Amino acid sequence: MTGWRRGSDVSDTWRLDHPWATVYTFGMRHRLLAGAVGRVAFGTDLAGMYDAIAAIRDVPAGGTVLDVPCGGGVALSGLVGAPPLRYVAVDIAPAMLRRTARMAARLGVVVETLEADVAALPLQDRSVDLCLSLTGLHCFPDPRAAVRELARVSRDRIALTWLRSDAGLRYRPILAAGRAADLVGRSATADEVGGWLAEAGFDVTVQVDGSFGYAQARRG
Repeated sequence: MTGWRRGSDVSDTWRLDHPWATVYTFGMRHRLLAGAVGRVAFGTDLAGMYDAIAAIRDVPAGGTVLDVPCGGGVALSGLVGAPPLRYVAVDIAPAMLRRTARMAARLGVVVETLEADVAALPLQDRSVDLCLSLTGLHCFPDPRAAVRELARVSRDRIALTWLRSDAGLRYRPILAAGRAADLVGRSATADEVGGWLAEAGFDVTVQVDGSFGYAQARRG
């Protein structure tokens, strides 16, 4: 961690490319490894996240997918075998966008990379068919503002996975360590996320698995 700088808030810490970003990117690219570590550390095998990635292939040809934060391009595997789509990969961290671009080249898929804040997306209302925010809400200073913005740009579906703020006692040390390092912010409970999406006019299903929440929402 030599030379690592703490940001002014959780998003800024990620923008400065905390070393954990490299570890996370490597782990998530290897599903068996991610599932094993996830079960031990977070009480979930992260299957809900990989299901959300697979749903990219269900977007109709010519549709638009938004991936925010895109991180190192973990979700790009869902583009392999998908119909022609517009894929917009958004992150606040330039280093993450570079990793995503390299992953896209490695997989032979086409993506647009965009540096932006999830709370102020430069996209039109209802212009996105599938909004993905995978392990993202706990990385945002204001998760409610992020959900509202995703709802604004979504035409159809939203999929969210996140480390819950109401995770049980077993997971409190992980939350505490993440907050101490400015890698985890306020986050949100399962009920909060479900309520925010419902307020925005979506039909919502939220599942809890270990310390994680998995939300699937469709515009009503």
